[in-house]
Amino acid sequence: MSSSARSAATTPHEIVERALELSRADGCVVIADEESSANLRWAANALTTNGVTRGRTLTVIATVDGAQGTASGAVSRSAVTAEELEPLVRAAEAAARAAGPAEDARPLVAGGVPSADFTAPPAETSSDVFTAFAPALGEAFGTAAAGGRELYGFAHHYVTSTYLGSSTGLRLRHDQPSGTLEVNAKSPDLTRSAWAGRSTRDFADVDPLVLDAELAQRLAWAERKVELPAGRYETLLPPTAVADLLIYQLWSSGARDAAEGRTVFSRAGGGTRIGEKVAPLPLTLRSDPAEPGLEAAPFVIAHASGDDTSVFDNGLPLGPVDWVREGTLNQLLTSRHSAELTGVPLAPMVDNLVLDAGGTRSLEEMVAGTERGLLLTCLWYIREVDPATLLLTGLTRDGVYLVEGGEVTGAANNFRFNESPLDLMGRATEAGRTERTLPREWGDYFTRAATPALRIPDFNMSSVSQGV
Repeated sequence: MSSSARSAATTPHEIVERALELSRADGCVVIADEESSANLRWAANALTTNGVTRGRTLTVIATVDGAQGTASGAVSRSAVTAEELEPLVRAAEAAARAAGPAEDARPLVAGGVPSADFTAPPAETSSDVFTAFAPALGEAFGTAAAGGRELYGFAHHYVTSTYLGSSTGLRLRHDQPSGTLEVNAKSPDLTRSAWAGRSTRDFADVDPLVLDAELAQRLAWAERKVELPAGRYETLLPPTAVADLLIYQLWSSGARDAAEGRTVFSRAGGGTRIGEKVAPLPLTLRSDPAEPGLEAAPFVIAHASGDDTSVFDNGLPLGPVDWVREGTLNQLLTSRHSAELTGVPLAPMVDNLVLDAGGTRSLEEMVAGTERGLLLTCLWYIREVDPATLLLTGLTRDGVYLVEGGEVTGAANNFRFNESPLDLMGRATEAGRTERTLPREWGDYFTRAATPALRIPDFNMSSVSQGV
């Protein structure tokens, strides 16, 4: 590449190549993330704002060999121009030289077959993604207004093109489209509120009119108010709530922490609980980069190292993995380093999650089969209380409904809950049919999930909450 071409290098693959060329380290990995996004916002049955944004983040990971081992340094910066490349590369090298030997150091992944589209321009989204959605949203505004409801919400679509190159010859590319739709319906006096959300890749499979009908029903349920005390209730957790709980469980399922006796996945006396029965239902919790509708990166993309994530693993191929298989704990999160430490097979994080138990009943059918219990809308403000048991606390939000004789008879007050997702898997007595869902709490970080509703016979509503 000539000096003039180098100075003009602005496309993602050129930036990656130029950064690798500038590297003086023993090893180098460069990750270029190009993101474009489009959004719509609305309030009181009218669009308020819309916009399109674009951005670039470049991460340079330098590795430096020494007598005591190999050190690594990772530096990320946004909106990097060609002129800013060399200072970024030098900063990563300086960070590596200043660091001690990296515990997770392993040979960088060797280059295999490069992605066929590595040199192609990044994928982009635009307002065109809402071409069919926006008119339907307008219809929903009219329907809601006629029914005495006000709709508020946000539709967000973004596409991230990741270019990963290394000094060992990796040249990998992945395009990740993601979309979220969240709608709140409120009564005109703002005393009643209901929420619905959807996850999508392209907004071709979401219908705001369907969401409005769902929200209208929930607002109607809330016309009757019921005050209930704290306690344990038979509870129907909808897919969004199940997803939020199990995503946190996945994030907490590192093999190293488990083997060192620090988590709910630790076996008494040492080791992990892999192979132990954790649920009486045939629950299978799994991830697969090729899951239809939930497709995710098929190789490791690690901008930093952690207990079970390693920058040295960048580019490792990812495949399907069962975290829980037919009710038995089957696998925990590992990097190459933590897999060697613990003896647990290699299984890095995959950016999707599916829970399946072979159930066929819809949430509505599960309500019809409930003599007395609670139906939740979603969970909020989830926080960890005790890692040894994975005890979480949080709040219900936007609708807790009382079910009596197979019908919803009113809306109850909100609650604070205290529960462990792994313990809930062990106490669930029914799982409905698996469906794609949007996690309410973790939707900013994790959108690709499919779960069933779960029936919990004794969900712990630890105190009454004044939240809405």
